[in-house]
Amino acid sequence: MKSYLAAALQMTSKPDLEHNLNEAEELIDLAVRQGAELVGLPENFSFLGEDSAKIAHAEEIAAQSEKFLKTMAQRYQITLLGGGFPVPVGDGKVCNTALLVDANGKELARYLKVHLFDVNVPDGNTYRESNTVQAGTEYPPVYHSPQLGSLGLSVCYDVRFPELYRHLSKQGAEVLFIPAAFTAFTGKDHWHVLLQGRAIENTCYAIAPAQTGNHYGIRHTHGHASIIDPWGVILADAGEETGVAIAEINPDRLQQVRRQMPSLEHRVWG
Repeated sequence: MKSYLAAALQMTSKPDLEHNLNEAEELIDLAVRQGAELVGLPENFSFLGEDSAKIAHAEEIAAQSEKFLKTMAQRYQITLLGGGFPVPVGDGKVCNTALLVDANGKELARYLKVHLFDVNVPDGNTYRESNTVQAGTEYPPVYHSPQLGSLGLSVCYDVRFPELYRHLSKQGAEVLFIPAAFTAFTGKDHWHVLLQGRAIENTCYAIAPAQTGNHYGIRHTHGHASIIDPWGVILADAGEETGVAIAEINPDRLQQVRRQMPSLEHRVWG
């Protein structure tokens, strides 16, 4: 693993596939021009709209999203994470799928979101992800890159389930991807706290691409795409506008923290 720059992109995706992919490309270009070699897009990067529209267009969204990720990774010679897009699985449902691809456009890892967001939020929004999404049944993978380190995948609501990240750390993860479309109401109180918790307890970097602003109707997301170091320090925060959070992933810092706080070696259970 070498030192390198990583970027967590922040978008305001709409119920418009073409618009979203254009915005994503502009942000990827911005990140690469700043030197990023590892780039993450948020959950729902290619489409964020009503469930009925998502299901009606799921085949097109899935095909265009995967093609886009592979094309962008090759064009910009980066490793790229698509933090979540719908892939049809039949019976009117999709899997919320995160996909990691390399600079040759090769798929490195794929994860089907396990924890589905079925919550009544006090701001008036009701979320029933399980109405249209089939939950994954397997732990997320860790991709071991000689250059970029060991990259563990997750998606949004997963961040509230520390056992998933403990699994990733046991599999050798050094960098945790946490792409999200975090609600504005919960994000103001929980977003950074949860990211820092997952980074600290696993002594890993956390890269958290995010959605921000108003997407349709009363659907608002929190923003603050972030990169967190293994001590829990917020290295970069994109604020509330679309843009890029960029920071160095440094193996020396990772090892320093793990020497200072060797909690992974002190585990009694799990």
